[in-house]
Amino acid sequence: MTGASGATGDVTGASGATGDVTGASGATGDRHRLRIDRVVTHGTFALDGGEWEVDNNIWLVGDDDEVVVIDAAHTAQPIVDAVGGRKVVAIVCTHGHNDHVTVAPELAATLDAPILLNPADDVLWEMTHPGVRHRPLEDGDRITVAGTDIQAIHTPGHSPGSTCLYLPEAGELFTGDTLFSGGPGATGRSYSDFPTIIGSIRDKLFALPAETKVHTGHGDGTTIGTESPHLEEWIRRGS
Repeated sequence: MTGASGATGDVTGASGATGDVTGASGATGDRHRLRIDRVVTHGTFALDGGEWEVDNNIWLVGDDDEVVVIDAAHTAQPIVDAVGGRKVVAIVCTHGHNDHVTVAPELAATLDAPILLNPADDVLWEMTHPGVRHRPLEDGDRITVAGTDIQAIHTPGHSPGSTCLYLPEAGELFTGDTLFSGGPGATGRSYSDFPTIIGSIRDKLFALPAETKVHTGHGDGTTIGTESPHLEEWIRRGS
């Protein structure tokens, strides 16, 4: 992983619910072409005394030899199965809500890989995994997998440490719960803020090319160009 400062440090990869695996964008027979797989798991999101049943997208980005796992939701085995025999460079959590980090320590142990999370979300991480360490993921950090750079973009609002992951060469963006098809992520709970998420989307995400494909933490994807014309509508609608 390369920090925003330019210093380089290597990041290497040394139960119950079923998961659906979809999508593989690599060409058959080309082991080193970028591929993106989605695993969907089901479980519970809990915060502020409430609980909600949710389906989460876990994204695997890499090739046939190595992969980055984006989010660690609910159940480890479907994710492990989707990884297969590939080396896991990192398990990257887009934010610290329990439904995105549930099985991060289990995956880290099983797959021999580091967990990366923006430290601004440590307060949320500690609610689920008290005392469990992770590596800090800062704005501008880069992770290299399958010959492609993944850039961390700090996009606070849904949570203080929410981070999107951008592949500029491939035109792919993984937004966690910051941006969805139809609007921003929810901001009606603790540690969230509507003006902040709007600023993150306007200033950082909508500055990306319109054709950028958006892969979300829940539900279907979209593109930057599809969503950006609706910003003022979202602001009028509010949280």
